[in-house]
This record gives sequence, C-alpha cells and structure tokens, in this order.
Amino acid sequence: MVARSSSVLIFLFVFLAISSAFPKNKDKYKPCKHLVLFFHDIIYNGQNAANATSAIVAAPQGSNLTILAPNFHFGNIAVFDDPITLDNNLHSKPIGRAQGMYIYDTKNTFTSWLGFSFSLNSTDYQGTINFIGADPIMIKYRDISVVGGTGDFFMHRGVATIDTDSYEGEVYFRLKVDIKFYECW
Repeated sequence: MVARSSSVLIFLFVFLAISSAFPKNKDKYKPCKHLVLFFHDIIYNGQNAANATSAIVAAPQGSNLTILAPNFHFGNIAVFDDPITLDNNLHSKPIGRAQGMYIYDTKNTFTSWLGFSFSLNSTDYQGTINFIGADPIMIKYRDISVVGGTGDFFMHRGVATIDTDSYEGEVYFRLKVDIKFYECW
C-alpha cells in the first residue's frame, strides 16, 4: 500500500514537472479596442498666428522661437493643441484635441520625445488617452506607449503606431495614430 501511494506520488510529481517544462503556446496578444485617429500640427512661424496649433517654447541659445533650430532641431521644445479627426482631412469636424509637447533630443538625426494626451469629446468617445515615448521621425512606422486614460479609456494601456501621414516643410504635419489597447477596463 505504501509502495503504491509512493508510485502515485512519483507519477504525479513527474507529470507536473513535464507539463510545466513544455508550456502551451500562448495566443498572440489581441487588442481589446482599436482606434485610428489623425492629428494635425501647424507650427507657429511668425506669420501664421491665426492658424497655428503649436509653438516653439524653448530653443538653443541664439536660436529663434519661430524657426526650428538647425542641426536636427536639437534643443527645440514645442507645445501643441492640435485638432484630432477621424480622417486625414484638416477641415473635417474635430472629435477632440491632441495636447502636449515634443522635444527634439538628438544631435545626429531627427528624433523627438513625445508626451501628450488625446482629449476626446464626441458622441462616440469621451475621455482622454495618454501617450509617452521616443519618436524616431525618419522611421515610417514607430510605436509609442499608451500609458493610461480616463472616461471611455479608463486605465487603458497599449501601443500606438504613429506614421507621418503628410507634411509641408517644417510648418505642417499630420500624424496617423493607430491605437491598439491591450488592457481595457
């Protein structure tokens, strides 16, 4: 009887050891919510005050606050309050505002650091989505972190893939933001 119970315990131990050594293939992560939005940034250049949605608030010594600095704009800090639309048309009805800042932080390539929120106020979406991360501008598709939200996006987290959808010199650019939430409450 003791030998039989010992055999069962050994079998159970071996079974558990083997089953934990070969974990099941986990399913790929699937988003619990998905949005694609566009925001439109018009940098103040000294002549477009009526249309500008962003402004340079800090620049390297000797630089101008209406023209981005030379050498990959290193040292410029800009704040923005940009319209968000459901399509790529600047003149479409905005569903909210993108508000935050970007800091040009690299001397040898176009790279910025982003910290901003989407503040949405439409019939479909109410609340904020918060983003943070590095933006290597010269790469077509780049990811930044979704670190939280409020309202319809309460405590949501995920990844936003951004793409410079269009630009006109250094005055206007449009970002397509493909947001995939992986934690939804």
